[in-house]
Amino acid sequence: MKIFKNTFFICCTLFLMQSCVVSSKPNIDFFSKSNYNSQDAKFASFNVPLFLAKPFIKKALREEGESEAAIAMVKKVSKIKMMTVANGSEAMLKDYANYLKDNNYEDWATIKHDGDNVNIRVKQKGEMINNMLITVNSKKDMVFLDVKGSFTADDISQMINLASDK
Repeated sequence: MKIFKNTFFICCTLFLMQSCVVSSKPNIDFFSKSNYNSQDAKFASFNVPLFLAKPFIKKALREEGESEAAIAMVKKVSKIKMMTVANGSEAMLKDYANYLKDNNYEDWATIKHDGDNVNIRVKQKGEMINNMLITVNSKKDMVFLDVKGSFTADDISQMINLASDK
């Protein structure tokens, strides 16, 4: 019976940890579903298991002296997908922006920092924002974050102000 319990525990742990595996296939809808011709681009993507990540993120924010508003924002996140692209192109980024525009994403902010561009786009129903896409673009390397949760416009505004104050 003890062997059965241990085997069951190990199998459950492996099942829960499979989302931590880094994949060379894109996990953002535009790149994975549309069979986008990415030419020489190299993808690395993974889903962040939030039940494991949230406690570490909150602890790190508290240790860095972040405000409780930033920590409260983490509590509202329900799912995060992350993808990096090496050797991306401006054309790829433009096609992605057009795809988001066609799918009712609104461009909320563009922040320029040290030559990098950070774009925040959201999709909302009524007053609640259900999906936030953050794109970090630096010449040929790009990072895409797909954040799902229940946010308000005030939450996003506070997040942008916290980021721009640093």
